[in-house]
Amino acid sequence: MKANFLKPVIFIPVIFILIILFFSGCTVGKKTTPIDKKPIVSLKSGGCYYYFTEAQLQKKKGNLVEAVEWIKRAIECDPESIYLQKELATIYLQKKENIKALSIVERVVEKYPDDIEALILYGGIKQSLKYIDDAKKAYKKIITNDPKQKNIYLILGEIYMEEGNIHKALQVYDQLVKNFPASYAGHFFIGKIYAKQGNIIDAEREFQKTLELEPALEEPRFELLKLYENLGKENKIPEIYKDILERNPKNIRAATGLACFYHKNEMPDDAAKLLKELGAQSLFNPEIIRKVAQLYLNQKKYDDDALIILKGMLQGAPDSSDIHYLAGMIFNEKNDQNMAIMHFKKVIPDSGFYQNAVVHISFIYQKQGKIEEAINFLKDVIKKLPDKPEFMLYLGTFYEEAEKFEKAAEVFKQGLEIDPDNIELHFRLGIVYDKLDRKEASIKAMKTVIGLDPENANALNYLGYTYADMGENLDEAEHLIKEALKHKPDDGYITDSLGWVYFKKGLFKKAIRLLKKAVSLTSDDSIILEHLGDAYMKVNNKKKALEFYERSFLKRKDDMKEDDKKKDDKKDLEKKIQKLKNEN
Repeated sequence: MKANFLKPVIFIPVIFILIILFFSGCTVGKKTTPIDKKPIVSLKSGGCYYYFTEAQLQKKKGNLVEAVEWIKRAIECDPESIYLQKELATIYLQKKENIKALSIVERVVEKYPDDIEALILYGGIKQSLKYIDDAKKAYKKIITNDPKQKNIYLILGEIYMEEGNIHKALQVYDQLVKNFPASYAGHFFIGKIYAKQGNIIDAEREFQKTLELEPALEEPRFELLKLYENLGKENKIPEIYKDILERNPKNIRAATGLACFYHKNEMPDDAAKLLKELGAQSLFNPEIIRKVAQLYLNQKKYDDDALIILKGMLQGAPDSSDIHYLAGMIFNEKNDQNMAIMHFKKVIPDSGFYQNAVVHISFIYQKQGKIEEAINFLKDVIKKLPDKPEFMLYLGTFYEEAEKFEKAAEVFKQGLEIDPDNIELHFRLGIVYDKLDRKEASIKAMKTVIGLDPENANALNYLGYTYADMGENLDEAEHLIKEALKHKPDDGYITDSLGWVYFKKGLFKKAIRLLKKAVSLTSDDSIILEHLGDAYMKVNNKKKALEFYERSFLKRKDDMKEDDKKKDDKKDLEKKIQKLKNEN
């Protein structure tokens, strides 16, 4: 079936951490094994040093394939060298060939179970491959054998935190600060755990200890702010914000947080001054806008604080397109559509946000049922910027929704004059031609899409279903739809298309199997339900046919917008239902 295409579709990885640990001297105070006392490569052959040196040179150049080959030659000279084995494993890791790296490290660990560097590699690879229990065992063995492996405590603690096992995590971090009293990271994470447990006094102590050890850190201060806000200790809050800003005047999180504090505590002048300055600075420092968006929009914090901040910033930069765009986004999310439109319309064409603002305005009008306003708005935009096919794509889509198909086709073709290879425009044009009953033109447009993008599942399916519905080129239709399913294997519409091809071929049992699957994937589509009813009729299962015809009819009753074709289809379905009921 042709899907509904009305709207165009608008911590460093563990593996790198373990390589860094391996090469950065993580193994402070490491325990040695007998093999560690051997030279890096033995003197059995004068070529060994050359092979090893060449491998390092190729690795520095980024030629990892060559580096592997040179290391393998060095290992042939000295197959007992644990160092060379570990070096080969790390290169495989850099090549993202984790399984190969693991097989090497497993052999090393089996032969030398107490080698710390090998255990670090082993644990890191297991962690990257999601074998978390194996990774934990390796990390626990490392800190048991060598308690001075500071970074391993942090990795193991993080694993427990991600698992939600804060009791175990606390044990690990306690062990860390016992062995490393000056570990500010250990105290910080202990503070986080205490705060999570509601142990406010101990959490505060640990965050204060973190700052004693590393006064420049900002995150412990923000954690203290959370504690004091929850405790209602408002007298301590502004001094912490000010402390952060004195150390780092560019900290947007602190500036906006302090402004909100002032606003909530009836200090509007202080809030206004701070936000006005921030707005004025944003005109020359785009990082401020990016950070505000990151703090509020990206985290979906569409609350009153966000509006307080943006309104205040607009006092300092009333013509800032960027701030108006962010304000429009907030109002849109808060479902205040008129205010959203007002702010979006203040985004000027020179802004990087202009296209997004235009799209948002258009779809707000659509959501309000004001299709004509959306059309008129986009027509005005295109008059100002006539070389933007993206806007023509949206305008044509709204004409299509308004059932002005000739207008839609005209706009899509206008866009293609500017961008002849625009896949979306060709696709939409093909759909409109289909709605105008210009089948050959529709087929040609879909073939153009497939020519530009052979893996375009939507076009493959649309063309295949068109052939099936016409009862033509059924073998080609089957091939096209199977290609579409390779890219979208669980798509109910494409699955229905394949079932419909089998129906047209007279393979009714195969059709029923596919159409049942399509119904399970897209249970509320009236056409798919009717297709399954038709297939059951062909195998003379009238009871099942009536069941799916009636389900299809109920779905069509809910369709508030019916064109002539839909009305005719609905009448045909009523006739099928009535005929079956009369026979019973």
